[in-house]
Amino acid sequence: MDGTLLNSKGEVHPIFFELHEKLKQRDILFCAASGRQYDSIINKLSSIQNDIYVIAENGSNVQHQNQKLLQNTIDVSVAISAIEILRKIEDTYIVLCTENGAYIETTNESFVQLFKEYYNNYHIVDSLDEVVSKVGIYKIASYHGTSSEAYIFPFVKELEKEALLKVSGQHWLDISDNQSNKGNALQFLQKELNISKNETIVIGDYLNDLELFEHASVGFAVKNAHPKIKEIAQYETESNDNLGVERVLKAVLDSKLYSEG
Repeated sequence: MDGTLLNSKGEVHPIFFELHEKLKQRDILFCAASGRQYDSIINKLSSIQNDIYVIAENGSNVQHQNQKLLQNTIDVSVAISAIEILRKIEDTYIVLCTENGAYIETTNESFVQLFKEYYNNYHIVDSLDEVVSKVGIYKIASYHGTSSEAYIFPFVKELEKEALLKVSGQHWLDISDNQSNKGNALQFLQKELNISKNETIVIGDYLNDLELFEHASVGFAVKNAHPKIKEIAQYETESNDNLGVERVLKAVLDSKLYSEG
């Protein structure tokens, strides 16, 4: 979503919805895969929410029409260790992403306002210790104002054997169960829907999209993508601010494979 379908203002262009209607008419399914929580994704795509599949929380939560199809949660002891480490990193904020919504323990107003863009369903608590062992935890998201890759990853690297660490954006790093990634979630949906790798196209921009490309015959990187995404993608499309996703969807609709008749 962010950096791919959404533009820099966090908006979905109206052209996308027009193209999605044409995809629907030709029985081509669309799946939104994001590090965002399910509620936040649906908020952006509310008009088509009953037609799409959603891979949320970087693959920890897969849903369709508000029905939970797949859920992976992180071990409580790993979550506790991660929170302890993250609290020691200067200028870093922690988000506990759970089946009951997101929890934060900071009251920093600037972060709270930023946080609301990604989390519609949230709770502010005095301490994450209050809830960490009481709810199923999809992932722990951490935010650094300058760079998550440079300032958070080196400190949490010790957790690599116990959890999956994903730099999911310039400012965000996610910690989840080892099996929780977008690629595994996509593979689950492919089996459920009897859709093959050869019938799948992916479009991505950041490191939490890497595994998606393993389960698609064709992969596109948006122009603003991380260099590692551009390395593995067969093709490059325009940026998220220049209708990169929409250009790919139009090409799919215009192709002989999906042409009418």
